Amino acid sequence: MASSISGMFPGQQLTGSHPVGGPGAPGQPGFPMGAARAQGNNTLVDELEASFEACFASLVSQDYVNGTDQEEIRTGVDQCIQKFLDVARQTECFFLQKRLQLSVQKPEQVVKEDVSELRNELQRKEQLVQKHLAKLHHWQQVLEDVSGQHRKPTDLPPSWTAGLSGAGLCKPAPCSFKA
Repeated sequence: MASSISGMFPGQQLTGSHPVGGPGAPGQPGFPMGAARAQGNNTLVDELEASFEACFASLVSQDYVNGTDQEEIRTGVDQCIQKFLDVARQTECFFLQKRLQLSVQKPEQVVKEDVSELRNELQRKEQLVQKHLAKLHHWQQVLEDVSGQHRKPTDLPPSWTAGLSGAGLCKPAPCSFKA
């Protein structure tokens, strides 16, 4: 399997790769690259890193800060971002190809991973259900407490109202209005 991951790690040639272009690439002044890279020895990871660095370099470069032509600045930034997106797509494609190779060579491994993912998802959803049940019980208790506080004396059991009326708590207070 290690030999089938050519092009991803240092010291391995990338088949069909092209050098990182845009600002920061050799031959374009004004954008320093983070690290000097030999163009013949780039991997997808190196290219992705270089294009990412070039995106930031183009945004913070003194040439762009002091530049007066906004269209030139926009074009340079757009080129850097497009290059980064292209290399990101190549990297994604590489991993998809390796995933396809793995599924052909070891289908049982893919099934094991799928089962593991499904178990994890089931566990996560079970935890979510428990969390919602706890919230539901909490709010049911709050509703019971609130409805218990707002009961009228007629809603209370007869044994309670007898004690309250004997104490004079259920009788209206006499009004002493003089007209």
